[in-house]
Amino acid sequence: MFDVPVLTGSPRMQEAPAWTIRVADAADLAAYRSIRHEVFVGEQGLFAGTDHDDIDDDPRTVVLVAATSMGDVLGGVRLAPATVRDIGWWTGGRLVVRRGARQAGGIGSALVRAACTEAASRGVLRFDATVQERNEPLFRHLGWVRWGRTVIGGAPHVRMRWPIERVADLVAAMKLPLGDVLSGIRDDHPEALGGDGWVGDDGALVAGTDVVVATDAILPALIDRDPEWAGWCGVLVNVNDLSAMGARAVGLMDAVSAPTASAVRRIVSGLRSAAVAWDVPVLGGHTQLRGASSLAVTALGRTTAPVPGGGGRVGHRLGLTVDLHGRWRRGFEGRQWDSTSTRSGEELRHLAGLVAAQQPAAAKDVSMAGLVGTAAMLAEASGTGALIDVASVPAPSDVAFGDWLTCFPGFAMLTADAPQMSSPLATSATIGELSTELGVVLRWPDGVETRALDADATGLGQA
Repeated sequence: MFDVPVLTGSPRMQEAPAWTIRVADAADLAAYRSIRHEVFVGEQGLFAGTDHDDIDDDPRTVVLVAATSMGDVLGGVRLAPATVRDIGWWTGGRLVVRRGARQAGGIGSALVRAACTEAASRGVLRFDATVQERNEPLFRHLGWVRWGRTVIGGAPHVRMRWPIERVADLVAAMKLPLGDVLSGIRDDHPEALGGDGWVGDDGALVAGTDVVVATDAILPALIDRDPEWAGWCGVLVNVNDLSAMGARAVGLMDAVSAPTASAVRRIVSGLRSAAVAWDVPVLGGHTQLRGASSLAVTALGRTTAPVPGGGGRVGHRLGLTVDLHGRWRRGFEGRQWDSTSTRSGEELRHLAGLVAAQQPAAAKDVSMAGLVGTAAMLAEASGTGALIDVASVPAPSDVAFGDWLTCFPGFAMLTADAPQMSSPLATSATIGELSTELGVVLRWPDGVETRALDADATGLGQA
């Protein structure tokens, strides 16, 4: 509960002390709790005896304080996960400013802003607070929105939420421009963009054959920072694309450019390692020296029973099969989960065959748009929306949930209308369903639904 006395009390004519906001240490915490007792128990009478609660005892709780350069604590705020398993839903509360510091230059507002920043840095996707009704204008001014009302201790309160646009921002940057950029190509030829029923898939069927082709380019920043990993990923993402369509990779083509022969050699080293691991030959390609860093890989696959990305229908279960083994790739923490580089070739090939063996109505591999963004693409191609039960999403332990839902997870497949895949290497779960409402809705354990995306992810439309 946010209890905000910052707007009350008579003005005091005094020089405002300089102050900064920091994460509380033990001494700060003791001072913060003393101020809380003075204000909430003594001054406002909101609590009888003590305002201490279970959130104070949760080791995950973070307390931020505003303190002078001499260490004098002027106020503070706390934030903590709302659930036993941290699924990216946090609440803020116990915002307090000492009586003598309430005219010291917006300490309360600064603490709320700092709490929002702290929540975002910890991968929070839903940040709520319950505030006294008289303090709603302050929170509205800071960008919060009201979504409910309640009464606490006989006093009217409002439920408020700080909008977090992390998923929408990622999809807007990575995928949303596609519809405009590729506008018109779909009308150029009956098989353009994969043809009817296949638009939106990451691979393309070659008409009249059992061949599927996929192509991906690796970002230059990744190549420059970790050339071997870039080469590995050039194969990984293409194999994933083919696997999602139920195809087996049979060959690779690459186009590599780098300023020096040494840099090219490192890229090719990673590519070769991955090609050997998945047992796919590098058939040829193009190599450019003394050029800007770039890598594009094309993979050829074969299948007689292709699985579309847009085969889902309203009411279909949305499944996730994901390899939770691994760790964040060094240098790409919170963005790229490396579940593949320490797997054996046999294990990697087993995972690559799961969709082909299961034959779901629809499948997509989780890409750089993250789990939620990829669910949006599957739903868009299927002409549906998606509802995700956040608490049902499998995730590694001790990983910020917002990071997990927006990262590239190595190996993860979203499926529609399929029983959970059985694999000793991957975890499968039903995480939601395809719905009539376009976009993606996140459903939380308290039954509240929040919108992660309001509309289509790419603008390419239904397959």
